[in-house]
Amino acid sequence: MRTLDGTDREIIRLLLADARRPYSDIADRVDLSAPAVSDRIDRLRETGVIEGFTVRIDDEALTGGLETLVTLELAPLDVDDAYDALVDHDGVEHVFLTAEGTVVFSATMDGDGGGDADTGSESAGPAGGVRRLVAETVGLETVRNLSVRVLDRSEWSPTLGNVDLAVDCVVCGNTVTAEGESARVDGTLYHFCCGSCRGGFEDRYERLADGV
Repeated sequence: MRTLDGTDREIIRLLLADARRPYSDIADRVDLSAPAVSDRIDRLRETGVIEGFTVRIDDEALTGGLETLVTLELAPLDVDDAYDALVDHDGVEHVFLTAEGTVVFSATMDGDGGGDADTGSESAGPAGGVRRLVAETVGLETVRNLSVRVLDRSEWSPTLGNVDLAVDCVVCGNTVTAEGESARVDGTLYHFCCGSCRGGFEDRYERLADGV
C-alpha cells in the first residue's frame, strides 16, 4: 500500500487553502496532468483522508451576530455525550475536547451585550443565547461551570503537517503501514496490513459469493 508522498501532501495543502481550486491549477503546481491529480484525489477520498469539500462562511457578515467562544466544565461521565451533542448542533461551528475533559466550542450568537453566563440569569445578548443553546443540547444541570467570551476576531487555518496515512486493516484492525496491501473487491477498495490478511479476506469473499 502506498503511503502519502510529497505530491499528495501538496495537493491536500492546496485544497485546504481553496477547496474549489481547479484540478488544472493543482496540476500545474505539482507537475502532474489534471487526470493524474483527479486520480490522486479519488484515492485520497477512498482512503478517507479527504472526507468532502466545504465552503467557509462569515456568519457575522451574514447575520450580524457575535462570534463567541464557550468553555464548559462537566462531570467526567457527561463529557463525551456533551461533545457529541454539540458536534451535531447546526449552530455550533467548532468543538474541542481538551485532555483535561473540558469542552470548548465556538458559535455565532445574536445580541450586542456580553452578559454574565456564570450568574445563572437568563441574560440578553450572546451569553443568554449560549445558555439556551447549552440547555437544549447538553442540559444546564450537567454543567459545573460555563464561561462565554465574545471574540474580537478569529481565523480557521487547518494545516497538514508531516502526517501519513493511518488506515486500519479491514481484517485484524492493525494499522496498515507502507508494507501493507490494497485490493479492490467488487468495486470497493480494501486495505490490509499483510498478504495473509488480504488472502484470507479474498478467500472468504469468494466463498460467500459462491454460496459456500
